[in-house]
Amino acid sequence: MSIVYSTDGGKLCPACRQPVARCRCRSDSSAPPGDGIVRLQRQVKGRKGKPVVIIDGLPLASTELKSLAKKLKARCGVGGSVDAGKIIIQGDKREFIKTELETLGYTVKISGG
Repeated sequence: MSIVYSTDGGKLCPACRQPVARCRCRSDSSAPPGDGIVRLQRQVKGRKGKPVVIIDGLPLASTELKSLAKKLKARCGVGGSVDAGKIIIQGDKREFIKTELETLGYTVKISGG
């Protein structure tokens, strides 16, 4: 006897026909293309005058990006998030983040004001 229809797994991925929670094809997305330079930008606009550092240009997949963000937040002792392929770290910690990323082997430039 085979199952004709089941709501046990929820929605199915159209590519691999697995439940969305166990889908492998979307989690294996490749790293976004870039020029190989990681840029650190200080930003206060739209944040009520509080500075944040936006880390852009990391050639990492989303899971690796989240892991690096967690490590940087812990080393800096501040909060932050990952949004649209960029890591956002609270506070102006550009010099510290630059040295941390350079020890991991990235080419880092401080950009913006």
